[in-house]
Amino acid sequence: MLELRDLVKHYPAVGGEPVRAVDGVSLSVAPGEMVALYGPSGSGKTTLLLMVAALLEPTSGSVFVNGRDISSLSEREASTFRLSEMGFVRQNFDLLPGVTAIDNAVLKLLKDTRWREAHRRVQPLLERLGLGGRLEHRAETLSMGERQRVMIARALSSEPRLLLADEPTGSLDSQRSREVLELLRELCREREVAVVLVSHDPQAAAYADRVLALRDGKLTSYDPEQGFAPAGSK
Repeated sequence: MLELRDLVKHYPAVGGEPVRAVDGVSLSVAPGEMVALYGPSGSGKTTLLLMVAALLEPTSGSVFVNGRDISSLSEREASTFRLSEMGFVRQNFDLLPGVTAIDNAVLKLLKDTRWREAHRRVQPLLERLGLGGRLEHRAETLSMGERQRVMIARALSSEPRLLLADEPTGSLDSQRSREVLELLRELCREREVAVVLVSHDPQAAAYADRVLALRDGKLTSYDPEQGFAPAGSK
């Protein structure tokens, strides 16, 4: 489903060596498989996800999704790919103010789906995420955790074959975190979605099929003795 081949992203640095944000990463993720990726802040995790999402061009290497090299897509092709084939739960909450939770959740579907049908498809997801009683509440009245769950519902609304999740439980308490991770795992299995989950949440490892680490731009085996907290935290 997803295959990264020697993926590299370097940034130029004034008067020094280039910053090696991602430095030769190769990885395969099968349909129905969830891979959790840990690493300190600045290790290249978000940069890696942005390249997989065709939002950032690699310095070298390739990203294949269903056998297609998406790292070479045009801007228009990449936009279509993100709308129809991929779900991306990002750290920022890109919700429209003054718009209800369910209307925010259906935005990906409105290009080719009628409003009523989009609501019908998304409401069960929102209910499974514990938002059944908040469907008509405006975005600005939702808690941070509720906003994050709306973003998860939006990402899953188009039934993507690939889901990228950047700290999807970062604003949730431990109980909600478990519920979201359980839902992601269930949907991964039910729909044969390939999931790449970037997290500092220690609970995520228990739900993943594989757990890896990214340090200094390189993919390595994960050592729980190194801890889950971001670099510089106490």
